[in-house]
Amino acid sequence: MLQDVAFWAAAAAALLAAYLIGSLSCAILSCRLLGLPDPRGIGSGNPGATNVLRTGDRRAAIITLLGDAGKGVLAVLLARAWLGETVAALAALAAVAGHVWPVYHGFKGGKGVATALGALAAFEPAAFLAAGALWLAVAWLWRYASAASLAALAGTVPLLWGLGHGPVVLAAFFAVAVLVAWRHRDNVRRLIRGEERRIGEKAA
Repeated sequence: MLQDVAFWAAAAAALLAAYLIGSLSCAILSCRLLGLPDPRGIGSGNPGATNVLRTGDRRAAIITLLGDAGKGVLAVLLARAWLGETVAALAALAAVAGHVWPVYHGFKGGKGVATALGALAAFEPAAFLAAGALWLAVAWLWRYASAASLAALAGTVPLLWGLGHGPVVLAAFFAVAVLVAWRHRDNVRRLIRGEERRIGEKAA
């Protein structure tokens, strides 16, 4: 009984840590570091690598992309080393939730793609490679980051299922995919209307 209580207390601490890691906005921090405008005030207003790229500074976009992905990697690796696979999958969800609703920035964050893919890379590299290949293919063909992201995340759960992961893991990454898709609802509307900006296109 005491062991169960200790485990769930540790799991709660791990998930809180994952959420706090996810709450760090690499877009805002990189733009401040390089003296660029706040990404929340340009383009789509989303604090993510694609919107940071619209400032014209590729360095900031790369820092943002790597930092956001690194948050997912760190959250999953720490949780897995401490408490195992199931908590690691839940930590992936907590990190993405932190990115979407960051406690440090008024609970107004980004869309979670890089953090989700980083978490997937740390959790199951084979699934990440397949999802990443799908992202690159869609991005290369149509140059829409939103469409590429939705396609990659949509394939995550089937990939994990095919690799033999259990129901809690599948449920956690399904929730990640749903959360990311929900954050892209405006992008989907713009894609339908033909108004979505392409990768590398600067804000008007």
